[in-house]
Amino acid sequence: MYVFGVSYGAVAVTGGLPLWVPAVLSVLVMAGSSELLFVGIVAAGGNPLAAALAGVLVNARHVPYGLALPAGAIGNSRIQRVLGTHLMNDESVVFALAQSGRDKQHAAFWACATGVFVTWPAGAVTGALLGGVVHNTAAFGLDAVFPAMILALVFPALRESRRLSGAAVAGAVIALAGTACGLPAGLPVLLALAALVLAW
Repeated sequence: MYVFGVSYGAVAVTGGLPLWVPAVLSVLVMAGSSELLFVGIVAAGGNPLAAALAGVLVNARHVPYGLALPAGAIGNSRIQRVLGTHLMNDESVVFALAQSGRDKQHAAFWACATGVFVTWPAGAVTGALLGGVVHNTAAFGLDAVFPAMILALVFPALRESRRLSGAAVAGAVIALAGTACGLPAGLPVLLALAALVLAW
């Protein structure tokens, strides 16, 4: 997660955003894909509201995450539920659901969520500092780390499911077509989300 954060912070700063933007987003949003999407759209000159909408749509996956977690996996106290909801991410949910007992689910959720909460902002700040010094992050491949790691994570699922791979290809075609037609930055990405219908 630290390496993800370094890539994200470097891309944000070299895209023209001040260091505090990735630093604050990494703590308040705590969702790498949404943050990178927001930063990418704004850095490309897109409307910040469209960028925020795209981030919210991507983060909507947390609704089924919350429903999938058994009662008590996050905790029973109000403080645990509120803090756990903020720290919920792909990794913490997956590791919690992989456990058999409620206590193990609780421990796995909080260990993973806390680890991400520490490493993600630390990586984002490190990357932002690197981006301020090394202006050509593409020369070091920092701009390609995040998309490459996401692709590596989703590739097994795409190989197993023809429906998911079809949705991914359709989304890529929609985004490329929207970009080729000269749509404003961020809009092709939003339109590409329509391909999610194929995954259902």
